[in-house]
Amino acid sequence: MTSPATSQHAADPIQSYLDRGLRNYWYPVAPSWQVGDAPVGITRLGDQIVLWRDKEGKVHALEDRCPHRGARLSLGWNLGGSVACWYHGIEINGGGTVTKVPAVSACPLEGQKCVKSYPVEEHAGAIFLWFGDDAHKEPAPLRLPEELVGDEYASFLCMSNWKCNYQYAIDNVMDPMHGAYLHATSHSMAEGDKQADMRVRKTETGLMFEKVGQRDVNFDWVELGETGCLWMRLAIPYKKKFGPGGNFGIIGFAVPVDENNCQVYFWRTRKVQGWQRDAWRFMYRNRLEGLHWAVLEQDRYVLESMAPNAREHEFLYQHDVGMTRVRRMLRQRAQQDFAALEAHRAEAAQSAQTGSAQTEAAGHSHA
Repeated sequence: MTSPATSQHAADPIQSYLDRGLRNYWYPVAPSWQVGDAPVGITRLGDQIVLWRDKEGKVHALEDRCPHRGARLSLGWNLGGSVACWYHGIEINGGGTVTKVPAVSACPLEGQKCVKSYPVEEHAGAIFLWFGDDAHKEPAPLRLPEELVGDEYASFLCMSNWKCNYQYAIDNVMDPMHGAYLHATSHSMAEGDKQADMRVRKTETGLMFEKVGQRDVNFDWVELGETGCLWMRLAIPYKKKFGPGGNFGIIGFAVPVDENNCQVYFWRTRKVQGWQRDAWRFMYRNRLEGLHWAVLEQDRYVLESMAPNAREHEFLYQHDVGMTRVRRMLRQRAQQDFAALEAHRAEAAQSAQTGSAQTEAAGHSHA
């Protein structure tokens, strides 16, 4: 299990925040198939959450806590637009408001918004939640890469649970050079040079990290984008025997569960239509999917087996420039979140103080 250095990070609130999970992004939290009729309990970014679908199929997400005694709402019943706690039958709607306390008549708890709710969107076979802090409760627009929303693309979603901090999963994808070594015996990354110069260049939504002088031979480039969510994109060259569509694309997300665990979501995409799409989907399910899982398992095994607090004892070199650039960018985002949250709290405190003073002055005038 690969986790951050707890002792060192205890004195660094920015890094502690990063270790738990960077907020103010949309994250995929579950494949669509996972949420059916029964409520489902999950943990993401350290938050315990209950998901369920109403009668129209829309997904709702709440803090997984009954406001009465703290029982898990995910153990209860799906009533459509609301969920009922198994412990005492209290009903809470998708906005987090208590709608019914069946054991007591005219209970003051009814009508109270007592439970945190999460904005939800569903795309490309996955459920996305907005994890905004108090200063960013309104969600940013979710703009996904074209491979996940464009009609000309076909995709398969692969989700896996890894016993490592999500930052290691991001580091892994931002390291194209490992493909020529860790995955050298795979069906798609056996070609190309094992030595390369790397460069970083800016894009409209983030950055590109790529090998100099080699393209479409191996895992030669990776792109990171920020579009309301934090995604990574890469392409693996495919030989003609693996079906139509040219290069094989991957869109990846690293989703924090807690400080020691994460989920990875990888959409495997190809730009194919008509009979070629059908041919590729058939070939993927019957021949390629197992090969791809083997590559993903190599990544998982290495990351879960790394030395304790590995990121605190690194000796980095030129191939790691893209990874370190992303680390710096994420830390800057964390610092911005902290500053915005501090300003929000100061404003709220000032408003409360002003309101209290006005109330006190009004009382004196009546006296």
